[in-house]
Amino acid sequence: MSKKNSLHRKLNARLINMIAIGGALGTGIFVASGDAIHTAGPGGTILAYLIVGLMVYFLMTSLGEMAAFMPSTGSFYVYANNFVDPAFGYALGWNYWYNWAITVASEISAASLVMQFWFPNTAPVIWNAIAFALFVGLNSLSARGFGEAEYWFSFIKVSTIVIFLMVGTLMLFGLLGHDQVGFRNWTIAHGPFQGGWVMLLHAIMIAGFSFQGTELVGIAAGECKDPEETIPKAIKQVFWRILLFFILSIVMISLLVPYTSPQLASSSVEMSPFTLVFKQMGIDFAASIINAVILVALLSTGNSGMYASTRMLWYLAKKKHVPAFFAHVTSRGIPIYALAATSTVCLLAFLSSLFGNGTVYFWLLQASSLSGFIAWFGIAFSHYRSNTLTLKDYAY
Repeated sequence: MSKKNSLHRKLNARLINMIAIGGALGTGIFVASGDAIHTAGPGGTILAYLIVGLMVYFLMTSLGEMAAFMPSTGSFYVYANNFVDPAFGYALGWNYWYNWAITVASEISAASLVMQFWFPNTAPVIWNAIAFALFVGLNSLSARGFGEAEYWFSFIKVSTIVIFLMVGTLMLFGLLGHDQVGFRNWTIAHGPFQGGWVMLLHAIMIAGFSFQGTELVGIAAGECKDPEETIPKAIKQVFWRILLFFILSIVMISLLVPYTSPQLASSSVEMSPFTLVFKQMGIDFAASIINAVILVALLSTGNSGMYASTRMLWYLAKKKHVPAFFAHVTSRGIPIYALAATSTVCLLAFLSSLFGNGTVYFWLLQASSLSGFIAWFGIAFSHYRSNTLTLKDYAY
């Protein structure tokens, strides 16, 4: 790889660790978790998150092993290409680029919905334009600029969940002037499980959506200082993240809010399970607090998505799967043409939501969600193959 078209290793251990922690903390936990609890019950939802969490933990340890052994911005493309088949790597690379390009478009669209919570009379296109400019701007600075922005986005999300768990624990034991709740919300109706296997599968799909983004650390490995040491340490935090930020949050919500409450099934920020708990505490502006956190989560996802898709397109150019000029890197280590092309696709995908009542865009979003699971399968299969080959078989 020529120095002219090389990325810069500017992401240190502090940034990588926070990217690993905050990668999956988005609307999946802050909003969609309520729907899972409502449909599958507390027990079904906890079981679903444990099943997917265990799968993701093994998936991330597999990715961590490959990323430490062969750190590359091409990540899944490289591992699939070397350990499985070049055609499989090619398909996986395009799949992942498409996945995040469409995801960024969805975050652009969602940003206006969040901002209209505070500014209902403002034209949505203004907030769309601001979000788009922010995503492009942060990714135009440097890899460290992306890392620093993601660090603070993740710090806010993590802090919110920690405060939520602390306040919830106090409420649970009646230390804030409320009655002790105990496990009574788990025993109402058909609790703690309801709906059988069908609803459990529904909760598993929500959990899978919630955990998507954890694999971003594999992409960041290509611009990480000392990846052989930093990446394994960051990956090891996945277990504690799953336990603390997902499982304990689900347990706390299900203990404090009856799973039969129809409010849990709402996608409105005013009915977010986190909002409902804070409102029980007597915080009237709870919806505004959670809305701000959701906005941060959207910005974090959009920022990460732009980074991941740009780097993947850059790597595809390095492998001559797209015109070579997409591999050009600026003096600050930014693949500027790959960023411009990805930004254009994101914008066009967003504009498609203006036609046909968003039908085309809805199809794209569903396909994007599926492509995330395909990427996971690619990681798992590549790791399996990597353990069946010898070093002489590796085509670096």
